[in-house]
Amino acid sequence: MEKTRILILGGTSEARRLAAALAPREDLDILLSLAGRTEAPAQQPVPVRVGGFGGAEGLAAFLTEGGYDLLIDATHPFAERISANATAAAERTGIPALALVRPEWVPEPGDHWHIVADIPAALAALGPAPRRVFLATGRQGAHHAEIAPQHFYLVRSVDPVDPPLALADVEYLLDRGPFTLEGEIDLMRQYRIDAVVTKNSGGTAAYAKIEAARLLGLKVVVIARAPAAIMKSVETVEAALEAIDHLVSPAKKRGV
Repeated sequence: MEKTRILILGGTSEARRLAAALAPREDLDILLSLAGRTEAPAQQPVPVRVGGFGGAEGLAAFLTEGGYDLLIDATHPFAERISANATAAAERTGIPALALVRPEWVPEPGDHWHIVADIPAALAALGPAPRRVFLATGRQGAHHAEIAPQHFYLVRSVDPVDPPLALADVEYLLDRGPFTLEGEIDLMRQYRIDAVVTKNSGGTAAYAKIEAARLLGLKVVVIARAPAAIMKSVETVEAALEAIDHLVSPAKKRGV
């Protein structure tokens, strides 16, 4: 039996869970692709490739030359360029494609959100007076904090910020989610945080900081997602598995 080949663009906990659910199936051949931005990625349950493809054209060539039957975009909600390339490559090749996009966080009663378009706008929203800021956007874009040097920054990321920020008052915390509510409350109290800057990543692994800020009455500057690329999408791993079954069946009928 010839297997159905699936390329998963990953880097999220959802991608890992999806790959783990598909790995035991003998009718599928799974490859998980990681961008390579994390120095020590978590162990994965299927074969992995690391690195870019060379834009939409390179990804289209990889899909065609590899004989792939299905493309799944399970990248981070803020990996806009990769998602746009995936959409373009799917259109160019005619290969079925599916996006697994975790739902956005939404403000709840007690939240003090200020929604902005990007990190520079988030820093501007903090105002001119010195604040104690939990910069929880990861290392990508952390250098923007240099435009507002009056604040103290606690910068949390999986990998070190390199080069370090040219700031007088900054501390770094290397950690990987999921995070607990109790841990986030303790962290914010320890560093006397009065404002949180975060991307609207969605999901559960990083939501504790939103809950902690709510309970502590802190301002949260939330960076909104850009409009998603046009691709059939689902919000959960379970829905993705169901959609994959529907997409794989026609491939088998075609004899691929």
